[in-house]
Amino acid sequence: MASERYHSVLLFGPPGVGKGTQGQILGKIPGFFHLSVGEVFRALDINSPDGKEVYKYSSQGMLVPDETTIRIWKRNIDALTILSYYKPQEDLLILDGIPRNRRQAEIVEEHIEVLKIVHLKCADTEAMVHRIRRRAIRENRVDDAQEDIIRKRFEVYQSQTRPVLEYYPAKLIAEVDAFGSPAEVLYNILKDVVPVQNKHFRHEEV
Repeated sequence: MASERYHSVLLFGPPGVGKGTQGQILGKIPGFFHLSVGEVFRALDINSPDGKEVYKYSSQGMLVPDETTIRIWKRNIDALTILSYYKPQEDLLILDGIPRNRRQAEIVEEHIEVLKIVHLKCADTEAMVHRIRRRAIRENRVDDAQEDIIRKRFEVYQSQTRPVLEYYPAKLIAEVDAFGSPAEVLYNILKDVVPVQNKHFRHEEV
């Protein structure tokens, strides 16, 4: 039922646009809980069945199959809830990296109620490619190290992920320029998500 779904804000945008950075900052603010599906994937044991399947696709710049993505995500969010790291009655869930195509959006709707989508935008693809390569060196991300793989990810984003925005009502989508300073981008995101958080908590208190 809708009342049992996780109240969520989606961080949306192309690779390298800063979803993870902004999500991590938001996750440090009381009342927000950030979950990055990319981080969940990278935390998998590479020798486990799930780890092998995720690596097989991510190392080529392709999307992980929908069933695998949803299963791993749901298992993770349920565990975080059981352990009380994420408290659905207190925290607004900030999701980064899901859904990545329309079918995932349809499947995950059973589990989340999307209250807002923050669409981080950057018109300079080359700047984002450069940002990803710097991040790969800094964080030892194997899947981000090769330029041909990075560019494949952009192609997949344009063909499969960006159309997800059309699945949701336009009134839920807030456009935010991603190419300011991290503090400036955060400020603009907060202007959109704080009212959602306020409404969320008022709803829970009724």
